[in-house]
Amino acid sequence: MAVIAAATRRALLNVVSSSFRPKSSSAIRVQVALLSTAHKSDEGSGQDIRLSDITEKDDFVGIAASPFPKESADILMAPVKAEDVEVKPDGLLYLPEIRYRRILNQAFGPGGWALMPRGQPTMINNEGELSQLVIREFALYVGGRFVAQSVGEHLHYSKNELSTGKALESAKSNALMRCCKDLGVASELWDPTFVYNFKKNHCVEVWCENARNSKEKRKLWRLKRQGNDVLPYPWKPTQSQN
Repeated sequence: MAVIAAATRRALLNVVSSSFRPKSSSAIRVQVALLSTAHKSDEGSGQDIRLSDITEKDDFVGIAASPFPKESADILMAPVKAEDVEVKPDGLLYLPEIRYRRILNQAFGPGGWALMPRGQPTMINNEGELSQLVIREFALYVGGRFVAQSVGEHLHYSKNELSTGKALESAKSNALMRCCKDLGVASELWDPTFVYNFKKNHCVEVWCENARNSKEKRKLWRLKRQGNDVLPYPWKPTQSQN
């Protein structure tokens, strides 16, 4: 069994357990622990905690033990700003992942939350479309407490020359967004009335054709404040739907 330095072991237990740790810290059986920090930015980021052997009971430590303080809850459930909202080509509204990180950092402080991978990633290749779907499950912890768990996914095309590492990071960001939904972050984005009004006032549909198959055409969404250059490959604007 790998030997973990005492300082590293203490830091690990502080991140995972905090004030909501089980009565006996020996309940967390660590054989190998790898602590790594996610790609840093000037906004900060959460930590990835990877444990090779955690009991099933410990996976959900502190679940629903108590509500978060009002100060944190107010930050988490604050109304979204229209200028922060983006739209995907299929019309789905979303916040960029950095917005979720900022909100978590404001609510709990850098290092006060962590996104932990569950198992290995799954990669599904589609040779016909030259695309790859990356899927991985993550769990969100705050102050050592289990908060939420969700699957993240990302579809990318070989034309985009996106590395596997970046694709995995995108899947991680997708899982973070889904986990934050349980905390009430940007809940308006799942409110049909808000979605309808936002798309009516801030979005536009554009007829596009597939660059690899000109017979395939469809309408895609973009923000009014953006140009058609934001439309993803292999789609490009067309003047006619015929």
